[in-house]
Amino acid sequence: MGKINLGADAYIYPMPVTLVGAMVEGRANFMAVGWVMRVNLKPPLLAVALNKAHYTPKGIRAQRSFSVNFPGADLMEKADYCGLVSGHKVDKSGLFRVFFGELETAPMIEECPLGLECRLYDVVELPVNNLFIGEIVAAYADEDCLTDGRPDILKINPLLLTMPDNNYWTVGTHAGRAWSAGKKLKETQKS
Repeated sequence: MGKINLGADAYIYPMPVTLVGAMVEGRANFMAVGWVMRVNLKPPLLAVALNKAHYTPKGIRAQRSFSVNFPGADLMEKADYCGLVSGHKVDKSGLFRVFFGELETAPMIEECPLGLECRLYDVVELPVNNLFIGEIVAAYADEDCLTDGRPDILKINPLLLTMPDNNYWTVGTHAGRAWSAGKKLKETQKS
């Protein structure tokens, strides 16, 4: 079988479904975002791509902070809702139990098993989106979602997204250990 050119409009599989939070005009607002990734080790930075027309970037710029909340699959309906309606028209502040961390300006979601509190580090202007780079100030996790003090992907049961088919998924079976599965091949490939 040969490769088929799918064109340039390709997406990375899968993407985490996140709820990015910001204080906008005095109230907590959350939007569904799939374009999120860690981009630096020290300081711990992550990037969130948001369309310039969205409501949430206004709050991120004003407060210079935001949160990235990782809903479990049980929050699929509310997470999807946050992607369907705009904070311009709908007050989403009462949809979740909100708490604040060290910055006191980045609303986080109590119902999400994992949340990251971020200080705005930089904004990269792109043609349609802005890339908001945040420094992770603190991470908050439900105690029952931890194994050996670290977030456990199976216990979190994160909601995942695939595009352009626009479907939600959950995590499957464990496939192997990172930075370990290729050690045998590495040994055989030494020159």
